[in-house]
Amino acid sequence: MRARMFWRVGAALAFLLIFGVAVGTVLVWALSRPWAGAIVALIVLLGLLRVVGSLRRAAAPMADLVAAAARVEAGDYSARLAERGPREIRAVTRAFNAMNARLEESDEQRRRLLADLSHELRTPLSVIEGNLEGLIDGVYPADAAHLAPILEETHLMERLIEDLRTLALAEAGRLRLRHERTDLAALLRDVAAAFAGQADAAGVALAVDPTGDLDPVEIDPARIREVMANLLTNALRHTPRGGRVEIVARGAAAVISVSVIDDGSGMAPEVLPHVFDRFYRAGDSAGSGLGLPIARSLVAAHGGEISATSEARGGTTMTFTLPRGFGVDEEQMGPETRG
Repeated sequence: MRARMFWRVGAALAFLLIFGVAVGTVLVWALSRPWAGAIVALIVLLGLLRVVGSLRRAAAPMADLVAAAARVEAGDYSARLAERGPREIRAVTRAFNAMNARLEESDEQRRRLLADLSHELRTPLSVIEGNLEGLIDGVYPADAAHLAPILEETHLMERLIEDLRTLALAEAGRLRLRHERTDLAALLRDVAAAFAGQADAAGVALAVDPTGDLDPVEIDPARIREVMANLLTNALRHTPRGGRVEIVARGAAAVISVSVIDDGSGMAPEVLPHVFDRFYRAGDSAGSGLGLPIARSLVAAHGGEISATSEARGGTTMTFTLPRGFGVDEEQMGPETRG
């Protein structure tokens, strides 16, 4: 595009040079014939008017672009431009509109994040404030029954802050991954064992079905445990007593897939596209709304993908894939990502 622009400018300068020489020659000729002076003057005037008009048509889109850029500088990301003018100017206009659309979306996400974060922090802070005021005023005795809720809410805030930190690092590509050759089948069985007590208390059967060649695989075992913990917590939360949650793993030549399948109430079609959005929760959902976004970011950091499906008759399946042999050369890792 830059080469075409330079070519156009060069062609315009050459045209002006030739036009000037031609006009000079005609003027010399016209001086010897006074009757032709008026005709030459008219031709020159028409030519100049045409050149000025062309320059104005070319300059108008640039003036619009400058004005729109000033709006963006002032924080107005809704500015959009109509595509007009030469091809190069239209290309710049399309790029400007696309950039503004991304800026507007990012700004809206930032606003939603701040609003959601303030909402999530308000509840534990209210509990802590209320209990502390009661203790200070002597309304409550300083015993375990009244101090325990304060400690619990501080742990909740700590988990929320750590989740936000993990999510921010992962989305920025600065998450630390400590790659190890891991027996994935053993890891899945360990995670299931850790959740066995919670499943028994909820009256839900929890099973593991690892098949195929699952090991060795290069992963960060702690982060994949975190992915599984988020998926299992979500599945157990939405599976009624007497239901079943199953962990199914399949090995293939290039990737390994892991699914967490429950036979709960399922999700409505309008909910599915948003389950991995930060702070998104369906009407009957508890939690902070960060578990699934964190799982997605951790899987993506491993070079994999995660998806959700839900049947109309009930039940939800969360599946993520991990590429075999995924790892990063230590010499290519920056100080923020080195394990």
